[in-house]
Amino acid sequence: MIALAIFDLAGTTVRDDGQVVRAFRAALAGHGIAIGEEEVAGVRGASKRQAIEALIPDGPDRHSRAEGVYTSFRERLAEEFESVPARAAEGAEEIFRDLRTAGVCVALNTGFDRGITDRLLDSLGWRDGRANTIVCGDDVARGRPAPDLILRAMADTGVNDPVTVATVGDTALDLEAGEKAGVRWNVAVCGGAHERQRLERAPHTHIVDSLSALPAIWRVEK
Repeated sequence: MIALAIFDLAGTTVRDDGQVVRAFRAALAGHGIAIGEEEVAGVRGASKRQAIEALIPDGPDRHSRAEGVYTSFRERLAEEFESVPARAAEGAEEIFRDLRTAGVCVALNTGFDRGITDRLLDSLGWRDGRANTIVCGDDVARGRPAPDLILRAMADTGVNDPVTVATVGDTALDLEAGEKAGVRWNVAVCGGAHERQRLERAPHTHIVDSLSALPAIWRVEK
């Protein structure tokens, strides 16, 4: 029986309207770094700070350059969400409510830092306790594909057995993290950052077309 469901934010429970990719590419381009579609796809789901660091060319000023790009990314993303407000994915709020009503813990995790996450949650009206815990990229030592975000959510909610845990994301890195954590339900939702073919190549237990399909794959005691 499921005890804890951990959901990714952007692309999974928050609609992906392109804000993150546009901000990411614009921030890098503003510092003279051009990246292709495949490079962007490869870091979707990762800690945004770590993703930027990985894309900065080697050099004596690499760290300071990465910090400059990351600052630009945060500013660009704030502008994007001002222009195109964040919207909940269809069915997200209902599934949070149903799980909490059934006594299942709900966690949100993300590669965003706490500042970006708080702004996103404020715009969605999700700072009302609908999740038991929210784990951000700067709360853990390692971002995805490491399992640290998942393990922190388990610790925060007092859930010790990964066989009672479900993770839900929209990227291959989400799935890799779920496998490393040993969760029972390692689920990808199509329609976010990665297409079905890429998700199918990653470790998973289920791939679904929408959040509405989730209750059918796990058991909740009424």
